[in-house]
Order: sequence, then C-alpha cells, then structure tokens
Amino acid sequence: MKTRNATRLLCLLTCVALAGVALLLMAMPATATSAAQDVAQSVTQSAAALPGNHPWWFWPTTLLFFCFILGIIAVLAGVGGGVLFVPLVSGFFPFHLDFVRGAGLLVALAGALAAGPGLLKRNLASLRLALPVALIASSCAIVGAMLGLALPTNIVQIFLGATILFIACLLLFSKNSVRPEVKQQDAIGLALGLQGAFIEPTTGETVEWKTHRTLPGLLLFIIIGIMAGMFGLGAGWANVPVLNLLMGVPLKVAVGTSKFLLSITDTSAAWVYLNQGCVIPLMAIPSIVGLMLGSVVGVRLLAVAKPKFIRYMVIGVLIFAGAKALLKGLGI
Repeated sequence: MKTRNATRLLCLLTCVALAGVALLLMAMPATATSAAQDVAQSVTQSAAALPGNHPWWFWPTTLLFFCFILGIIAVLAGVGGGVLFVPLVSGFFPFHLDFVRGAGLLVALAGALAAGPGLLKRNLASLRLALPVALIASSCAIVGAMLGLALPTNIVQIFLGATILFIACLLLFSKNSVRPEVKQQDAIGLALGLQGAFIEPTTGETVEWKTHRTLPGLLLFIIIGIMAGMFGLGAGWANVPVLNLLMGVPLKVAVGTSKFLLSITDTSAAWVYLNQGCVIPLMAIPSIVGLMLGSVVGVRLLAVAKPKFIRYMVIGVLIFAGAKALLKGLGI
C-alpha cells in the first residue's frame, strides 16, 4: 500500500511539474533574456559560418537519427543517454554548448520519468534512500547549472572534456558488486532509515539491505550534483558507483534509485536552463524521441548483442569525445 501511494504521489508530482513547465512557457515574455540573446546570436553566427545552405528541418532530422543510434548504444552499453549525448552532440553538431546541455538534461529526465513508477512499484528504487540524496544533489545541481552558464564556454568545454575522460576511465576500471557485504549499519544510515528489502525475480529470494559509510557518500553527492547541473550529463554514471561500492547498496537497488534520482536532480537543473532560454524544442524534441525509440530497439537487441564489446566501444567513443571537447576548449 505504501509503495502504491508513493507511486501515485510520484505521478501526481510529475503532472504538476509538467503543468508548471507549460505555465512558465506561456508566461515567459516574447523577448528572451539578454544572456539568452547573446547565446542565440553566437549560435546564429556559428551556424551561418557552416558550409552549405541547409533547410530548417535538416539539423533536427539529423539529430533525430543520430539520437536513435545513440539510444541503441546506450542500452547495449548499460549507460545513460545523457552521458553520451552532451559530448557527442556538442562535438559534431553546430549547436552552442548551453543549448546542448539543456537538451541533455531533458533527455536524461525523460528516461527517468518513464522508469520511476515501475522501479518504485518493484521496490528496486528506495524513497528513503533517494530523498536525502536528492535534497543534496538537486540543490547542488542548481548551483552547477548557474555556474555552467556563468563561466566562459571554452572553460566549460575544458572541464567537460576532462570529466568525460574521467567517466571513460571509471567505466573501464570500476567493478560493480551485486550484493555488497554490510556487516553493521552506521549511525547516520540508521537514523535516516536507509535500509529495505526487495524480491530477486530470478530466484524469488527476499534480499535485505542496509547502508554503511553514509556520510562520505552523501558528501560525494555534492560534487555529483554540481557536475550534473554544470555539464547536463545526468548523473547515473556517478550515482551507481557511490551507492553500490561506497554505501553498500545492492546493485539493482543502486541502479533503480539512481534512475529515480535523475527525475529530481535533472529537473532542478533543467529549470535554470529553461529560465535562461537555453532549451530549444527543435533540439530537445528530436533528441528525446530519437533516444527513446532507440532504447526500445536496444532492449530487443540486448538479447543477441555482445555487451562487453559494446561497452569497450562506448569507452573508446567517450575517450574520443572527451579529447575532442578538451582540445576544442583549449582552442587546438
């Protein structure tokens, strides 16, 4: 009953959030803010410098097909779409980085909102675990979004490139633990009630879990939140290792809670980009539709594909994209 009520509450909050976005869009003035105008002017100049005279639908259509392939690869590699979207789109498309980051947050948000209710229903996402983490990460994501919009684009490109290279190394060397051994829960985890149980569908076994090293884990989410808002990457690549390897949460609960967390963290940062005029429908809609359609196809291909090969391919792509962003920021 509690899970059903929590699911209904999440759906209600989602509807309220979407209604708020619609009201904000209707209430926004016809003229954008001066910061958004400066960004739009720079985007127009960079697009005008491109060879060829393409019609208005060329880049949205190209982005749709690009994100369709991206969605397939993301599912096969077991990574979020946002961590691939931002470096690759900013590197290969003539869009300003601010617009790419705004669209990247919405891409990660769309997948999280679609998966959240089902994860809560199956106890694979823990509300007790998500709420204190979400409070820290979402607050810091707002700071990160404001910081990312305030810094010069080349500085953000440099930090983005370094972050993508770090993520590639993290994916290459980190090994998740299906059921970490937690001998004794710490005082903070006990006070916050960070424990629970779920049924393992493959065996029917009830798996109980609890956390340890809770304080270092919560402090790390300060950095994760800032990076999520600053680069528009989502944060699943960092949420899962911290919850699983550091705090001792089983892998399935860590993945489910991380997915649910994105619906809160990315929403906070997305409002900042939306308020600054950095969310363009002609970019966001093809990206979301393409990635979600690609995810459906990727799920079907997952049974016959070789995930290990795909994983190493994605790591190679991330290294290439990170190096490209770093060199672009350095002006090389």
